[in-house]
Amino acid sequence: MVYLKVIRLFDPWRSPLCTCPRKYSLHPYTGCSHFCLYCYATSYIGRKPSMPKTNFLRNLKHDLPRINKNLVVEMSTSSDPYPPIESWMMLTRKTLELLVQSRVKILITTKSDIVLRDSDLLLKTPSAVMLTITTINDNIAKKLEPGAPPPSKRIRTVKLLSEKNLPVGVRIDPIIPGINDDPLEIKELVEEIADAGARHIVTSTYKARWDNFKRMINAFPELEKYWRKLYIKEGERIHGYIYLPRNIRAKILKPVIDYGLRKGLTVATCREGLGPEYFKAPSCDGTHLIHSHPLLVRK
Repeated sequence: MVYLKVIRLFDPWRSPLCTCPRKYSLHPYTGCSHFCLYCYATSYIGRKPSMPKTNFLRNLKHDLPRINKNLVVEMSTSSDPYPPIESWMMLTRKTLELLVQSRVKILITTKSDIVLRDSDLLLKTPSAVMLTITTINDNIAKKLEPGAPPPSKRIRTVKLLSEKNLPVGVRIDPIIPGINDDPLEIKELVEEIADAGARHIVTSTYKARWDNFKRMINAFPELEKYWRKLYIKEGERIHGYIYLPRNIRAKILKPVIDYGLRKGLTVATCREGLGPEYFKAPSCDGTHLIHSHPLLVRK
C-alpha cells in the first residue's frame, strides 16, 4: 500500500449516496475563513479560520511521484483552497505549480474569485473549476457565507474563466428551504451562470448536522419552527445527516435540473439518491469538464 502524506483518495465517509468518480482530494489549508453557516466540515474539525498545513509543500513533493496520474486531484472538498489569506500567502498557487509540473489533472472547487489569478497555471494542465454560488442575492449570501466573496463576483469569475477557455461549472449548493429555494430566483441564477459561460451545474439540498443547524437557527430565528418541522419532525436520518423528506428534496431541486437542461448545461445532484431524471451528466462533481480543457481538445 502506497503511503501518502497529504494527497488522499476522496472518501466522503463512505456515504452510500455519493456518486463521485474515484479521485484524490488535497487541502493546502485546514479550517475555512469563509465561515459558511451551513458548513458540514465544522462538525469534524471545528469552526476555525484557514491555516496553512505544516510542511505542506514538502509533503506534497513526497506524494506526487506516488499517486495514480489517471485520477483527478480535487482542491478542495472541505476547506476552500482560496481563503482570503491565499491572496498573499500563495500556498495554493505554489501547490498548483507542483501539480502542473507533474502533469496532474486538477479540479478546483471554490467560492473565491482569487482563482482567476491562477488561470495561467490551470491552462497548462488538464483542469476545470467549479464555483459555488448558492444565491444571486448578495445580502443573503453575506449572512450565509460571511467570509466569502459576494455572488456577483463569483458570477463574474465564471465569465472571465470561460473567456480564457477554462472549463467552468457551478455548484448551486446547498439549497435551503425558505432561503434560496424560490423557483424564480433559481431560474435567474441558472440563466446568469449559463450566460456567463458555465457548462455544468451540480446541486443539492441543505443537509443538517446539529452544529450547523444551531448556527442556521441563530442567524434566521424566524425560520426555526419551519425548519424544525421539516428536518427534525419529518426529515430523514441518512448516514449521519438530517435530510429533508425525499419528496421535498425532489421538488426543491427540480427547477435547477429543468432550467439547467433548458440552457444546454449538464446537470446533476450531489448525494440525493433521487434517480436518473436528476442526473443528466457524465459526472456529478464536474470532473467530466476536464475533457474539454484546451490542452486535451487540441490533441
